[in-house]
Amino acid sequence: MTHPVASTASALVDLDDEALAEAVKLLGTTSETGMVNAALREVVDRRRRAAAVARMREMVAEGVVDFSVLEART
Repeated sequence: MTHPVASTASALVDLDDEALAEAVKLLGTTSETGMVNAALREVVDRRRRAAAVARMREMVAEGVVDFSVLEART
């Protein structure tokens, strides 16, 4: 089924009805537009967190960050 999606940008997209219904429930939204916007924000946030973890791992590998100092305190 084709669902109109309206926000700052408008598009007509074909969405999986079962996935749409489950996403609406999981994201706690009340509309298709709200679900799409919430899903987009979740994807962006998840990717940003993953990039931050990757940067932290690089810093640890380079010796910029040393977690052993924290371990010594416990």
